[in-house]
Amino acid sequence: MSTLTQRRWTATLPARLKTDPWRAFGLGLLAALALPPFYLVPLLWLVVPGLLRSLARAGGWRRAIWIGWCFGFGFNLFGLFWVTEPMLIMAQQFWWAVPIAAPGLAAATACYFMLPAVAVYWVRPFRNQAAAVAMVLMFAGVMVMANLAQQFLFTGFPWNFWGADWAIPGEIGVIMMQPAAWGGIYLLTLLTCIAAGLPLLGRRGWVASAILMVCWISFGLIRTGAGPAPDRTLTVAMIQPRFPVPGSFTRPALEARWRRDLHMTQQAMQQAGTGPKVIVWPETASPALLQTDASARAAIAAITGATPVLAGSFRYGRTGKVYNSLIAVDGPGPAVAWYDKWKLVPFGEYTPAVIPFKITPGGGFAAGPGPRTLHVPGIPAVGPLICYESIFSGQIVDAADRPGWLLNISDNAWFGDSTGPRQNFATTRLRAVEEGLPLVVDTNSGISAVIGPHGRILARLGLDRRGVLVHRLPVALAPTPYAKFGLTMAGIIAFYSVALAFVMLIFSITP
Repeated sequence: MSTLTQRRWTATLPARLKTDPWRAFGLGLLAALALPPFYLVPLLWLVVPGLLRSLARAGGWRRAIWIGWCFGFGFNLFGLFWVTEPMLIMAQQFWWAVPIAAPGLAAATACYFMLPAVAVYWVRPFRNQAAAVAMVLMFAGVMVMANLAQQFLFTGFPWNFWGADWAIPGEIGVIMMQPAAWGGIYLLTLLTCIAAGLPLLGRRGWVASAILMVCWISFGLIRTGAGPAPDRTLTVAMIQPRFPVPGSFTRPALEARWRRDLHMTQQAMQQAGTGPKVIVWPETASPALLQTDASARAAIAAITGATPVLAGSFRYGRTGKVYNSLIAVDGPGPAVAWYDKWKLVPFGEYTPAVIPFKITPGGGFAAGPGPRTLHVPGIPAVGPLICYESIFSGQIVDAADRPGWLLNISDNAWFGDSTGPRQNFATTRLRAVEEGLPLVVDTNSGISAVIGPHGRILARLGLDRRGVLVHRLPVALAPTPYAKFGLTMAGIIAFYSVALAFVMLIFSITP
């Protein structure tokens, strides 16, 4: 930076200190436009340098923290406004939460942006280009650390990480998601922060960013060059019944719901044709308790015979606890396997212990023991996920018993025709790339899909539609590095990015 430029920058510093928090808030709003379903990812090439400049001239670490929080608040306020949808559905009971839900959650999750903000301020660049590179690397590495904290602290809420911006519909998204096979969504976030931050260096930074993007795209093309994975002979037929929520629990309403389940199952059997197949029902689709209700299993078997059915159903444990479960049946006999959801939605499925009164309708659910693989006769071993669990990268598969495919069942009708279901689908899609496993997503009201192990959408039934989706199950890939090492890979890439930032910082102060 020239002496004249330094003088001008110093002269305008007081005014900038007043406007930088507002500018950061606006940049956060712009960054949210890179999220699904907008995918305006090039905006980050303007947002990240602008944020880094604001942090560099913060004037103090407290001010830097405030700027980082303002950025995170703008980003999450726009990115999480869909959380009010369930409260609007049950407005008579939760009207009081409508005006505070989205701002409150945005304010809490904005705190995770304070960590990279203060780390970047500590670097304090603009002495030379080496210091600016250190700033970019520090921002990227600590952003990954902040994302890891967001996945684990306070029950965890790993939503709207920047790596999910690349789950773009179509082949471009397939190509750009491939680094997730090595470092998960966290490597995508790291690469995004670096590529979008390098223009801070000026013309050379733009060139370096372009080179990084060419390498990124080349890697994706090479990894997907063989095309889609081949199909198994097994056909997956899923129903998307589009039941209203919260729905009526009167006997006539439950009987009508059960009849729809059976009718759509018959349609699924017909569309699947001859040969091996499996029928899938979404989360809590069954009004009957399939684990204990022999007559309900007999009604299903009258349609499916010995064809396995994987259905969302409530389940009562021996101690009387209620679980949100996936039940596997293959005839009128006892259930052959079941899985209990273990990552429950705070306030939606349980009330955290720190809250002195119950908010969860009906008292909530008990949590299952954790990820597991179900072995059901006639189909490859399946790794089940129920709704919210699919956003927890690196925590979805039983590493000691690797499945042949992943199944995510969900009831996202609670979030209507908002950005929520689309963001959830984009993040869930990344799990296929991370694990190298085909993924079947079956939801009550959409989006349902069959996704190949490269993240390629092979069949899809859109949002707010009723219907049956049928497709052959793809073959799994060999375990990816991320499947083998999981979140350890995220920690490694964050550590090396920060370590390299320190190396560049040393070069920046060396005469």
